[in-house]
Parts: sequence; structure tokens; C-alpha cells
Amino acid sequence: MTLPSSTLPSSCCTPDTTGLSRRGLLGRAAAIGAGAALTGLVGEGLATRLAFAGTPYTGDTIVVLSLRGGFDGLSAVVPIGDPDYYTARPTIAVPKASVIAGDGTFGLNPAFAPLLARWTAGTFGAVHAVGQPNPSRSHFQAMEDLERAAAGTSVRTGWLDRMLGVAGATAPTAGVAMGATSPARLFAGPAPDVSMAAVDTFKLAGNDAKTPMAATLAKLFDGAPAVLADPARAVNGTLGTVAALGAYTPAATYPNTALGKALRDVARLVKANVGLMAATVDFGDWDMHEGLGTAVKGQRMHDHLNELALALEAFATDLGAAFNRVTLVTLSEFGRRVAENGSRGVDHGNGNAMLLLGGGVRGGRVHGTWPGLAPAKLAAGDLAATTDYRSVIGEILQRRCGLGALGDVFPNVTPSSYGLVAAR
Repeated sequence: MTLPSSTLPSSCCTPDTTGLSRRGLLGRAAAIGAGAALTGLVGEGLATRLAFAGTPYTGDTIVVLSLRGGFDGLSAVVPIGDPDYYTARPTIAVPKASVIAGDGTFGLNPAFAPLLARWTAGTFGAVHAVGQPNPSRSHFQAMEDLERAAAGTSVRTGWLDRMLGVAGATAPTAGVAMGATSPARLFAGPAPDVSMAAVDTFKLAGNDAKTPMAATLAKLFDGAPAVLADPARAVNGTLGTVAALGAYTPAATYPNTALGKALRDVARLVKANVGLMAATVDFGDWDMHEGLGTAVKGQRMHDHLNELALALEAFATDLGAAFNRVTLVTLSEFGRRVAENGSRGVDHGNGNAMLLLGGGVRGGRVHGTWPGLAPAKLAAGDLAATTDYRSVIGEILQRRCGLGALGDVFPNVTPSSYGLVAAR
């Protein structure tokens, strides 16, 4: 399957998103306990059914790491066997001699060295030439479409919200957007979820000894109808769950970065067994129109990839045995153009690479259908997308998260059959 490319003009502005205020938390918690009332709220033609209502969730925690700004998959997972890659990028291409884990066709950027043992062990892998069915080179539109993930329909919820609904999520901590920024639409909808900048600083805004808002909230809705009382209970339930976690000493040394801190808190929640089904983390600054650099320390792309690799390796180490029940997948709104520009950077493109990490991942390889980078094979100057990113996630949801039919999560999408992950 070849997905169409876009010739829309590029936009270089990536919006910031922030964690939830008290009002946002209440709004997102509003459907907890609503049960079958979710049906019909998620958009015409798509009903989120609680397929596993009453059944404990035993699937993987899926962690979605959003690489904001347009990740350059060609710099990360390098097509060393395609001579047109080197023709198109005379100054910024990663040399064949520099890649790690090379197989003659692909190789990893040397910045991924912290994850090399995971690749060799088969728990870190990639899928190349993925994209959206209606690609856009606008950050705003592409991110909207990526997180809604329902092209050609009137559905307006986020795909993770729909996943939680199908999985029968009820715990307020079933879905968590972790970090100072959070995906705008992934959790949009009625399923329970919460945003927090950090576990240790999570509290109801304005709540303190002089203004006990949490206690007041509980009393205010005591005895009220469920549609009114459930959001308040959800707020207090989440606060109580987080407060009960206690101190945390990770089993790995994380980099002292926003990404490292966010992943540390996700690992903390996974290991605490608070009912976490899905988590999101943002990692931006991938919009490298200029000065992308060569594949050595001190260069922009290399150092950013290395920051990513160090945080992911710490996350995997910290999880310990829980690594076997977590699958992390990266997403980005679009890839970059094949040819470098006059500023030794790359502009907005289409086809991209997704990274997979987890105990059930069948890694150590690059999955997907490679279309080639010869001029005649490109889609308006971009790497052609041969795999719908939703089909990649769909395979993970079925084989690792225990979901059956995916029509309520990804309408009109067939899961991929690459063997990306082992069945639980």
C-alpha cells in the first residue's frame, strides 16, 4: 500500500501543550463510571464499546513517545544500502562506516549506542517508510490528524482515548500524559485519563491547608447523581493514588533532562501497578531545517538522538521485570524530505521511521516495505510511505494489549502483519 504524499506548503511553528489544570482534570474525568454511556459520544459512526468491562486488564502498558517537530527517520535508521540516500545528502548523510548494527541495508545512527544491546537482544526495533493516509506538511494539521487517527470519518476523539474505552478503562490513572507538555488530542474524549508534570508535584491546583479544595470537592458532590459525583471522585481518587506511592528510587540513572524525568515517572507508575494502560510523553525540537549536522558528538541531530537513546535505555533498565509488560512506540507528525537543503538541514516531508522498545518487541531489525529513494520512487520529493502508522499500532494493540477487532480504535484500518511483537 502506498499512501499519497502532500504538496502543501510547510509550516515551521509547533504549538506547545501544557498539563491539565483543575478544570481540565475535572473535564477529562467526567466520564469515569459512565459505562455504556460512552457509546455515541465519540463521533458519528463510531461507538466506543467497553469490550472488557468487568475483566481485569492484563495487556501491556503502551507508552507513546511523541517526537514533536518532524523526526528525520532517515538520519536515525539509515538506509545505507540505498545509494540515492548519499546522493541526496552529500554533507549530512550518515557514512556507512559510522552506523552501528548495520545489515547492509540499514544501520542505526551511532548516537543510538546506548541501546545497541537492546537491538542485539531483539527488544529494540524499527519500522521504516510509515506515514499518514492524508499527509500534510503543516505541523498543526499533521499532529491533529496523527492523534485523531480517523481519516475519512467524523470521529473527533483521540485514538488513545478510544483504546482505553475499548479496553474497559475505569481507573483514573488508566491513561496518563506525563511531563510538562502533553499531546493535545491523543486522550481527547470521555475515557479516564490525567495529565501531570511530575508525580511528586501532582496536586489539585490551589489545594493546601488553608484552602482544602480536595476535601471540599468530595463533600460538595457527596450524594450527588453519578454524572456529577464521578468526576469529583475521580479527582480525589487520582490524588490519593499518587499520594500513596511514597518515595521512589529508580533502578537506573536517568539523564537529568525533561525526557528522562518523564520516563522515570512513567516507569514508577508501571511498577506501582496503579492500573496504567497507556501513557504519553513528549520530546520535541526535531524541526531541523538548518544545521542538522554530521553523525558525531557535538552535532545537533547526533546529540538529540543520543539524549533520546540514553533516556530510553534508563527507562528499560529501571523497569526491570516490568519491561516485559510495556511496549513503547514513537510517533512524529511527519518525516523530512530526502534531499538536504542549502542550510544543511532537511525540510518537512512524509515517510518516516517508528521506533519500538519493549520486552515483547521482535527487534534487532527494520520492519516494513522499503520503496527506495531513487527520484522516480519519491512522493513529491519525500520518502514514500508504504505502511499506515495506525496499522503498526494496531498490531501492537492486538498482540500485546489484548484488543480484538480494532474498528472502534482505528476505523477502516487493518493491523500490520510484520510480526513486530510477540503475542502475550
